[in-house]
Amino acid sequence: MEQAVYRQLCGIVGEASVHLGEPMKKHTTFRIGGEAEYFVQPHTKEELKETVEFLRDGGIPWHVIGNGSNLLVSDRGVRGAVIQLFKNFSDVSVEGSTIRAQAGAINSLVARRALDASLAGFEFAAGIPGTIGGAVVMNAGAYGGEMKDILIQAEVLDESGQFRILKNEELELGYRTSIAARRGYIVVEAALSLKHGVREQIAARMEELKEKRIAKQPLEYPSAGSTFKRPQGYFAGKLIMDAGLAGYAVGGAQVSEKHCGFVINRGGATAADVDALMREVQRRVYEKFQVELEPEVKRLGEFT
Repeated sequence: MEQAVYRQLCGIVGEASVHLGEPMKKHTTFRIGGEAEYFVQPHTKEELKETVEFLRDGGIPWHVIGNGSNLLVSDRGVRGAVIQLFKNFSDVSVEGSTIRAQAGAINSLVARRALDASLAGFEFAAGIPGTIGGAVVMNAGAYGGEMKDILIQAEVLDESGQFRILKNEELELGYRTSIAARRGYIVVEAALSLKHGVREQIAARMEELKEKRIAKQPLEYPSAGSTFKRPQGYFAGKLIMDAGLAGYAVGGAQVSEKHCGFVINRGGATAADVDALMREVQRRVYEKFQVELEPEVKRLGEFT
């Protein structure tokens, strides 16, 4: 069965783009995760559609990831297929004040292309560790900017296997959510509306935000970015700090002392360590403040 599935996937995307038993720690910013049964890297929309159709028709579970920046993969790995839209799916083009980017394009690369074209409006996303696809799905935001502010439309592969163009308002973009997140649509491309600006001013703003991140975030350690969503009326990091959890650790996983909103891999952390730490943080914050922290990090695979 495994070899038959492997051969079929190779026939769709090419042998170099299919891997059996691929260690997911190589594909997550946490540097954590067991093996994916099948790891597939399509190059085109057509390959993506055919891959999904084959897996769906065969009853094989599948999951789509970008560069794994908001992801915690189980130590036990992932049953079925992981479809990665990343380097093979990262074309970016500039047309006047519009940028079109495939789902696998890294946000920092898109920001660099905007800077090169003297286009303002994407500076907030320059340091968000993820891809355009993930940014659309989760309506990524930082420092007062959100994807919904600049997104014209996104092309998605819907649950019926059809490609659709969804305008900004049709995407129902909210705080770290969208219709794509709720319905499981796969974002394949996005069009962004930016404004012509002064290159030096755009570069200065990007540098300013970069310095803020370096000063406030534990970028020297592997992590998945902000671990919890912002509860209404609160800041997750402050709640965690006020609960006395700065530096709290389980195995190799630790609440960052630099920014309590981040769980970091201090070295050798397992997914079980991170999972246990997150649950304990949630328990203690609720016990002390009666506020429920909702994870921003997505779990993939089986957790006890």
